[in-house]
Amino acid sequence: MSLDAAIHSLAGDPLTDILRLTQATSVMAGGIAAGGRWAVHFPPPGEMKISVVAKGGCWFRLDGHKKAIRGEPGDAVLLPGRKGFLVGSDLSAPPLDLMCLLAQKRHLFSTLGDGSEVLLLAGGVTLDPRHADLVQGALPPFLHVRATAPQAAPIRWLIEQLLAEQTARSAPGAFLSASMLAQLLFVQILRAHLATAPRLPAGWLRALRDERLAAALRLLHGEPARDWKLEELARAAAMSRTTFAVRFKEAAGIAPLQYLTAWRIRLAERRLRDEAAPISQIAAALGYSSESAFSQAFKRVTGKRPRDYRNEARG
Repeated sequence: MSLDAAIHSLAGDPLTDILRLTQATSVMAGGIAAGGRWAVHFPPPGEMKISVVAKGGCWFRLDGHKKAIRGEPGDAVLLPGRKGFLVGSDLSAPPLDLMCLLAQKRHLFSTLGDGSEVLLLAGGVTLDPRHADLVQGALPPFLHVRATAPQAAPIRWLIEQLLAEQTARSAPGAFLSASMLAQLLFVQILRAHLATAPRLPAGWLRALRDERLAAALRLLHGEPARDWKLEELARAAAMSRTTFAVRFKEAAGIAPLQYLTAWRIRLAERRLRDEAAPISQIAAALGYSSESAFSQAFKRVTGKRPRDYRNEARG
């Protein structure tokens, strides 16, 4: 495949589009080496958290939940950041507070007990707060990818590479290498979840998992400025117009053309913030016949006129 063909094949990839829009950035910044009986409480982090069990095993439990989930070697856990959680070898042990632990240790990697039994790598995913709901709202409170899942093979490899970088921190480019591995780890966790989760909440991720709906979703993302007709999208999904409309709304939570409008407005928000182009030019680039039509759609979705939004964002 030529480079041009390869680039074209990536056009209309909803997962890539949404992670780019949200400026998702993953960093594996620390962890815990533990032995004996221990527990650590993580307060609600706000940002998404990743934990991978590199060695041994431990328990996880979300605040307000009774059920604990066992993490085994090679398992990966992703938490959208809405709730605090407890992790440890024995969750009935008096929990250490993470903030106090970090204040005492003065770094992000902590040793509990002799540190010989469990190695937990931890990191976070930062998102543009203006669009973070697109990712966080599409995920469950606790996302667990087991190492035994067929889709987890890339995750196990990435864990091995992250461990290698941990032991070679003085090597040239170690920080950059670890950052890129962490970014790949986040994407692979999302892919594995997409393939294995028994049920997903209504939203773009659930629509993406449906192979027929995904075909239409890729068209909308590939050419958001096009005046798409329901019949064209239904044809791409190999369904009748009515069946497609019902199935899309059930999966995504909104109708296909409403989804298109919502995505256009998200793109418009970014361009209004980041570019100096006239509003009429942005409107035309996103498929609106006039600046007036664009302003009406933008205000209907955001509650603000494009010009006011731009002024506030830059102020």
